[in-house]
Amino acid sequence: MWQYLGIALLISVQINQAQTCDSFKPLTILHSFVGTNVRVRLLLYTRIDSDCGVLLSHTNLSAHPQFNFSRPTTFVIHGFRPTGSPPAWLNKIRELLLARSNINLVIVDWNHGAATINYWTAVENTHKVAENLTAFINLTLDHGANLSSIHLIGVSLGAHISGFVGANFHGKIGRITGLDAAGPEFTGTSPEKRLDPTDAQFVDVLHTDMDSLGFRETLGHIDFYANGGADQPNCPKTIFSGESYFKCDHQRSVNLFMDTINGTCSSWAYPCLSYRDFLDGKCLKCDTFGTLGCPLFGYDSIKWKDYLPQPSLAKYYFSTNGESPYCKTNFKVDITVWNTETKMGYITVKLYGDNEEAVATIKQ
Repeated sequence: MWQYLGIALLISVQINQAQTCDSFKPLTILHSFVGTNVRVRLLLYTRIDSDCGVLLSHTNLSAHPQFNFSRPTTFVIHGFRPTGSPPAWLNKIRELLLARSNINLVIVDWNHGAATINYWTAVENTHKVAENLTAFINLTLDHGANLSSIHLIGVSLGAHISGFVGANFHGKIGRITGLDAAGPEFTGTSPEKRLDPTDAQFVDVLHTDMDSLGFRETLGHIDFYANGGADQPNCPKTIFSGESYFKCDHQRSVNLFMDTINGTCSSWAYPCLSYRDFLDGKCLKCDTFGTLGCPLFGYDSIKWKDYLPQPSLAKYYFSTNGESPYCKTNFKVDITVWNTETKMGYITVKLYGDNEEAVATIKQ
């Protein structure tokens, strides 16, 4: 009897261990004031149990049979967390990425290190996080993983962390996606001190807050500038709106990217000298991209990898809605005026769809 009871208890313990789930650890504003030492927690999510995060060992991956080294691996790396709270978008991006592809999804939790009121401390900590991730990726390579099948998605400071990791592997990582890479402390620095095109086989970058928290100049093989790269629609325009005034444009980058993951809401982007020229319809030719046409912003932009001019310093512009679904379709309207006499006035163009209409007014 005692023998059977012992077996039953053992089975019960194993089941409980198998069902243990972990998640991003929230911190408090107190942690931010006191400061935290860097600690990187890697949380694995797979389609087997997309809601259950497995805390990965940094030294013994054999303990995690859920990690399939023959599959692609995507790392999601957050940025500065001044209050220590989890990113609001974390659960949604996890669900979307796993629904799109059968991957190993690793959420990089470096809240210990990012949670501080001192932004410059968080900047210094990015290098420590990158070294930690580099060591972990080396461990996966020992188990048969392939650098070409690795995708790093970095938000704000996370974009530069991705760049540092990519540089450690001499640009052999498959893809880095930078979502509004941080500008302060990185603007004006040399390429080895920030994200740059040599950090991966394909580096795609989105700019949404280049006049404040983001980076203004190009950083990748292709750089997308949503609504000109600053002042996103429906984001507050005055400081009286509180913290949303400071972070709305910056965080919009993640929301825009998430809208593209399932492939139903992507926006065409056009190479152009300026956003003004884009709005004036001067940059809608896409002949250089062959049958693909101009690139789609977002998750599927890698399809244009082999069609981009090298080196590519062009900025790709597109416009969005102020809320999800963010994707917009662009129309070019040519108007021929027979009267050569110059007169003041305006022209209104209306486009009617099944559920809504768009109105544009041209004033002269």
